[in-house]
Amino acid sequence: MRFITDRKGAEGLGSARAGTHHHWHMMISSALLIVLVPLFVFTFGIGLGRSHEGVLEYFSRPWPAIITGLTLVVVTLHCKSEAEEAIVDYVHGAKGKLLLVAVTGFAWAVIAAGLFALVKLAL
Repeated sequence: MRFITDRKGAEGLGSARAGTHHHWHMMISSALLIVLVPLFVFTFGIGLGRSHEGVLEYFSRPWPAIITGLTLVVVTLHCKSEAEEAIVDYVHGAKGKLLLVAVTGFAWAVIAAGLFALVKLAL
């Protein structure tokens, strides 16, 4: 017979002390996305349907390039944070740690590839 109290069984399962930080990070990125996504849609829509030279000329201006780059970075980091939260909640052990590394690597690879493509368009 085991004599474990409810408190003893719950030790170590408490707060990770990072919930508030994660919440504020998500609130700030969500607020940025409220502004950036419509700006990106309008900016991208103006450049849509142009010839190759027209697109190169359009994205060589600072406003479309900055809006596109900011949107890419904020959307990717927001999605990365949400995916990490789901992995922490539902996948445990070594598999969870490997998935966290994979998600982080994939997110930074997407950011690097997107910014590289944007620089190639802009320059």
